[in-house]
Amino acid sequence: MAADTLASDSQPREGRIAAILRRNERLQLGLLLFPGLFWLVMFFALPLIVVVFYSFAVNGPGGRIEWTFTLENYRILFTESLYVNAYWRSIWAGVWTTLICLLLGYPLAYYIVRSPPRWRTVLLFLILIPFWTNFLVRTYAWMLLLSNNGIINSAIQSLGLPRVALYPSEGAVLVGLIYGSLPFMVLPIYASLSRFDFTLMEAAADLGASQVRAFLKVMLPLTMPGVAAGSVLVFIPTVGQFVVSDLLGGAKVDYLGNLLQRLFTRSNPPNWPLGSAMAIVFMVVLTVAIIIYFRVTTEEDR
Repeated sequence: MAADTLASDSQPREGRIAAILRRNERLQLGLLLFPGLFWLVMFFALPLIVVVFYSFAVNGPGGRIEWTFTLENYRILFTESLYVNAYWRSIWAGVWTTLICLLLGYPLAYYIVRSPPRWRTVLLFLILIPFWTNFLVRTYAWMLLLSNNGIINSAIQSLGLPRVALYPSEGAVLVGLIYGSLPFMVLPIYASLSRFDFTLMEAAADLGASQVRAFLKVMLPLTMPGVAAGSVLVFIPTVGQFVVSDLLGGAKVDYLGNLLQRLFTRSNPPNWPLGSAMAIVFMVVLTVAIIIYFRVTTEEDR
């Protein structure tokens, strides 16, 4: 009896709530957005605010944070050669990795698009196969390949040439970065090329344009959204990469990611304010890259 009474009371209450929700569109929108907004505020906005505050704080004895406003951390980043060189070295590594991935990835994506449909899926599958293996394991594999007794040096020796010191070096870091980033360049360009109308190239040829001119004036501009997306996807992770530079570079050369890791975890005592300032400057650099991406693409392209 009591259960029946409670059930009969709850049904009108649920009906009233449903009626309120139907009438109030703002309440509906708020309830729909609440999970996403809560996630963004808790795990993105608040940590970012904490990092910003830390970047203006003082690193006290034993790594203790002293809440005294200072710009000293930013002065150190822009004046001490260790950090300035790390920024330039990381940006240059990102630029070179992006350019080489573009030069390798564009022809590869073009070849896949122009392949027969039954082979297209197979080739895309081969591009994605490396992701089935842990990135750390693949980086260790490159250490074996580039070592003094690795396959590459063995092949060089079989030709009667002396061994080459391939690992550890900045060249080995660049090879590892290109290897890990190439699929991120190929796939967006493939998506743009698959939507490209190749009869436009024939029309350009009929009008007297050479293949190079037709590519530069027709194909490249129309596939630029894929190039821009691939460049952003390659450049941003590469600049902050620390695993590849740590393993293939032998921790002999400091990149941005290595310094960040050292300031937060390895240094004794840790220097969180300086690491936070470095992260803020790094984020500004990446924001510029993302703004350029949005400038060269339209909403429809993205």
